[in-house]
Amino acid sequence: MQKLAKREEQIMQAMWQLGHAFIKEIINEMPDPKPHYNTIATMVKILEDKGFLEHEAVGNVFRYYPVISKALYQQHAMKDIVTQYFDSSYPNMLMFFAKEQKISEEELNEIVNLIKSQKK
Repeated sequence: MQKLAKREEQIMQAMWQLGHAFIKEIINEMPDPKPHYNTIATMVKILEDKGFLEHEAVGNVFRYYPVISKALYQQHAMKDIVTQYFDSSYPNMLMFFAKEQKISEEELNEIVNLIKSQKK
């Protein structure tokens, strides 16, 4: 699975939220300043070519829908980050967040409890 560019990720975030959408609906979900219709249409076509989106014809326009789930993309993206920045070690990643005080002791305990419950 390919890593998406920032604008592609924004489009996919909109698609995951909307489920099915026309180009104008995608544009409405984009941050200001709103991109031009043709820009989003081009990017949606690229996302189709990459296998992230497909479309169905509704009259003379296309309605798009995601083929790759948000959970699957998150899993792939996180694996890339952990590999690239944390020597393929999830514990190293958690230690980084703990040292940077980006994760609380309570949140770490929740993670430990989740891990324990997964092993049962």
